[in-house]
Amino acid sequence: MIAAGSLAPEFTLDRLGGGRLSLRQILEHGPALLAFYKISCPVCQLTLPFLNRIAAGPLPVIAISQDDENGTAKFQEKFQITLPTLLDREGEHYPASNAFGISHVPSLFLVEKDGRISLAVDGFSRRDLEALGARAGVDPFRGENVPEWKPG
Repeated sequence: MIAAGSLAPEFTLDRLGGGRLSLRQILEHGPALLAFYKISCPVCQLTLPFLNRIAAGPLPVIAISQDDENGTAKFQEKFQITLPTLLDREGEHYPASNAFGISHVPSLFLVEKDGRISLAVDGFSRRDLEALGARAGVDPFRGENVPEWKPG
């Protein structure tokens, strides 16, 4: 997995619901958090709703699903995820996931405006989500009892 300090690899993926979006376009507005996930992953199911809360602040969170459009849309509905979502499809050999060196999901990358990765996390890390929430001015947990860490 690409480490913090590395330059994020450029990608362009289809958007859930239509259109395409590149990393360059995402970063035009400033830093962004990229969240790679699979709909069948229990740790992703735990993590994504908290990322949805972080996205209510000024830090954009872009979800990147490793599943098809139909399954991803059902996941978003079930877990009430409203994040902009890109599709990193198996049929295309997961171009973004492979470029980022992902072997586990969820995998999170905070990419600064200059394209450098300032945080790289795989799995669920309460401390890292709290730090991301603080940067966005949002409490992601609202008093919920969540684990300190869960591997992806």
